[in-house]
Amino acid sequence: MSSDSTDLLPVRVDGLEKGFGRRRLWSGVSFQIGAGQMLSLAGASGSGKTTLLNCVGLLESSDKGVIRFGNVDGTRPGRGLRRRLYQDAIGFLFQNSGLVESWTVRENVQIALGHRRMGSALKRAAIQGVLDRMGVGGFQDDPVHTLSGGEQQRVGLARLLLKKPRVVLADEPTASLDAENAMSVIEALQQLALDGAAVMVSTHDDRVLGASDGILRLHQGSRERGALAEVSWLG
Repeated sequence: MSSDSTDLLPVRVDGLEKGFGRRRLWSGVSFQIGAGQMLSLAGASGSGKTTLLNCVGLLESSDKGVIRFGNVDGTRPGRGLRRRLYQDAIGFLFQNSGLVESWTVRENVQIALGHRRMGSALKRAAIQGVLDRMGVGGFQDDPVHTLSGGEQQRVGLARLLLKKPRVVLADEPTASLDAENAMSVIEALQQLALDGAAVMVSTHDDRVLGASDGILRLHQGSRERGALAEVSWLG
């Protein structure tokens, strides 16, 4: 599988349901997101935004429903399909940036180019370019743990920009960031969408909601059914 030979968009979710024991977290979640769209997941704390994002990203399994990436069924992926989707299609931005703190900035970012056939000079130029774009070009040889939270988040975004995934999943990416770093994150996510990705973001941040093309709100329901999803596309 490769994003060149297989159409991995839109992402289609139909009738997704997830629970823990007798408690339903959410049920009946259905939506579609295509290339160039940014969809925010909103809802009260505990409504299951992160869990829904993890299910779409195949980090957790749902109890019912279907998840498709274009014409690829990702509902119950085997190890090989999950690995190929992570390599070719899906990119994550976690609240803690998802970086290896003992590695340098360059070592963390160059993973995005691991499977590409590029000369070393081209790889170095690509890495430098994306780090400069995110304002962390001077930190290539610095261990990640020496960077601030905002700088680490920018490095995580630089890695995503370099990978160019078809599907971007971001979990509370502006949480605990100052206004400047938060806007840098939002603008980078918008750019990923403009470049043709389908971007999903779980958030409590009104700035992220305002920058999105659509919002999926999880409304608290009964214990038996859990939260119910309402999708609205803006503009």
